[in-house]
Amino acid sequence: MKTKKTSRKTHVKRGDTVQIISGREKRKIGIITKVIPKHNKVIVENLNTATKHLKPQKDNNSGKILQIEQPINSSNVMLYNKNNS
Repeated sequence: MKTKKTSRKTHVKRGDTVQIISGREKRKIGIITKVIPKHNKVIVENLNTATKHLKPQKDNNSGKILQIEQPINSSNVMLYNKNNS
């Protein structure tokens, strides 16, 4: 028997200003760029970044080092209101 997929509702949406409440980026403020409701995660602009090293792909290209934003569990962020802080 197949189970029905249920969508999860998150308390934040894209464009919201949030504050990280736990983890390495605690107390930092950013804007949500993407919401992943299936995994209950969000991506916050310029926070929780990882370094990715890319090899050169063709003859004249050089390798790159990129900073990529990683998802954060939505339970680790809260809506941020500048008036109440």
